[in-house]
Amino acid sequence: MEVAMAHSATVAPEEVLVRYDTTTIVLHWLTALLVALLWILGQTNDWWPRGPLRGGLWSLHVLLGFALMATLATRVVWRIGPGRALPSAEDGPLRLLARATHTGLYLLLIAVVGLGLADALVRGFVLFGAIPLPQVGDQALRRPINALHEWAANAVMAVAGLHAAAGLFHHYVRQDGVLGRMWRAS
Repeated sequence: MEVAMAHSATVAPEEVLVRYDTTTIVLHWLTALLVALLWILGQTNDWWPRGPLRGGLWSLHVLLGFALMATLATRVVWRIGPGRALPSAEDGPLRLLARATHTGLYLLLIAVVGLGLADALVRGFVLFGAIPLPQVGDQALRRPINALHEWAANAVMAVAGLHAAAGLFHHYVRQDGVLGRMWRAS
């Protein structure tokens, strides 16, 4: 059974046991892991010479992109439905900034996934040399879609970096237990 206590003036911040549910925590960290892996693959795949290794790494990138798509869809459904909603840890402008950051991350992730899917379909990609994705649309769109996909992926990393920095600020400077809300379920 999960324990949740509301923050009050008489409870020290480190004693607050308000945490997200296990599913929300797993989906959060799975999203973070997939985003990091996808970004690293996207940044480094072209370092390799053309051939099976490079094709396999791009196939892994596309496959992990589909995994991110499924994770993100599950996360949105879970957040709208049975996932635990916690009260904001901030008030005033910081609350608005936190909400804008979370909304921005969701919107950017949706854009990255959508543009990645469009990129794979415009290319007519073949996963691992065996599973063809149909070529849909005009090949002339390949470069602009890819450029937008890259831009959005870099924007995700920038906003995610700010999000992580805020979590570390809460943990090490404010010592208010906010990072612990997403670290492990109680």
